[in-house]
Amino acid sequence: MLFDVVAIQGILPHRYPFLLVDRITELETGKSIVGYKNVSISEPVFEGHFPGHPIYPGVMIIEGMAQAGGLLAFKSLPEEGQEDAKSNKVVYFMSIDKAKFRSPVTPGDRLVYKIEVLKHKGSVWQFEAKAYVDEKLVAEAELKAMIVDK
Repeated sequence: MLFDVVAIQGILPHRYPFLLVDRITELETGKSIVGYKNVSISEPVFEGHFPGHPIYPGVMIIEGMAQAGGLLAFKSLPEEGQEDAKSNKVVYFMSIDKAKFRSPVTPGDRLVYKIEVLKHKGSVWQFEAKAYVDEKLVAEAELKAMIVDK
């Protein structure tokens, strides 16, 4: 484990119920990140999606992948820039392309996010993002983000 949820909260501004990354297990700055989210029946989204047939929403999977990408972008900054980024910067997502949902995600699943950098120029990052459950691809997308001042 590289970062637990407490360490992640020190990097990302997201909080419950919208912090969608529980742990980071691999990180290669400027290249890739692997993390996961444990999907629990106690999450508020399951009250309405769908009663009696709980399915984790695809937009939440995309957001979780985006948050993992944000962690990768922040941790890829030069060491001196990371402290400034925590208090003065935020990651805004610019686009989501080629999104595909391949299999439903249900309570009890562990969503594993695997994010790779496709391009990085200045403050703009482009990622290839994939989500897996039990090594089976359940969702994928290309994400573009920018680190900006708060």
